[in-house]
Amino acid sequence: MLTNEQFTDCVRRHLDTVFRVAFNYLRSAADAEDVSQNVFLKLLKEKKPFESDSHIKNWLIRVTINECKNLVRSKWWKTESFEDYAATLTFDAPAHSDLFYAVMALPKKYRLPIYLHYYEGYSTSEVAEILKQPKNTVCTQLRRGRELLRKSLQEEVQANV
Repeated sequence: MLTNEQFTDCVRRHLDTVFRVAFNYLRSAADAEDVSQNVFLKLLKEKKPFESDSHIKNWLIRVTINECKNLVRSKWWKTESFEDYAATLTFDAPAHSDLFYAVMALPKKYRLPIYLHYYEGYSTSEVAEILKQPKNTVCTQLRRGRELLRKSLQEEVQANV
């Protein structure tokens, strides 16, 4: 069980990651905030010791995905447009904004592996472990997701020319 100080430090270090994983899964800022709170409540109640910071991070991501799945299965959950939340974000360059919208437009089965691999820096094997999928499935999802992104971004460039 984590001490109050350890818990506070863990929340400070991993809140953004948990929120972004939930947002990538649900495409709703309000739902991602709710899931984030639930995940950290579960961490607070967790009695088993963690081996390292990376073990905690992996545990948090796995619990976040499970919480998102539970929310989606709920009869009360309704999908929302993420554009309202996206409008509040600031990007360093227009290309970053285009990439964000292109990634968020991907189907969920490609969006989450791409996020974990490229934004969080997990290897293909680690993504497979977190998502509880075979490594080859994750490799295929990454390849297809990149193809969809490439096609989407090329169409956007051609439309702007």
